[in-house]
Amino acid sequence: MVARVWALMRFLLKGSVAGGAVYLAYDQDLLGSSDRGEAALHKAEELVPPAMYQFSQYVCQQTGLQMPQLPALPKINFPIQDTWNSGILRVMSALSTAPAKAHEYSRQGWEYVKERIK
Repeated sequence: MVARVWALMRFLLKGSVAGGAVYLAYDQDLLGSSDRGEAALHKAEELVPPAMYQFSQYVCQQTGLQMPQLPALPKINFPIQDTWNSGILRVMSALSTAPAKAHEYSRQGWEYVKERIK
């Protein structure tokens, strides 16, 4: 009985984390246009480093440990829309040529096996 309750609790926890991630992505307009996603990325670049610094200071105060200074985050200054589009084009190109390539490679493999059997 305890195992089933534990499994249910794990399932509910994982589901709530996944649902929260989807809600956060929707709430921050990450599922919209690339301009909105890029704006959210720039907003995160501004907010995350101070939050990490405050958290590290809190941990140092609570535990008495000294944490080394984190390195600066790299600057991302490229258009995400162009990168996304080129990635999609490459994936679709690979998927469209996959049947022909599979046929060609299987034919080459069959010829190789025939040569080795002789």
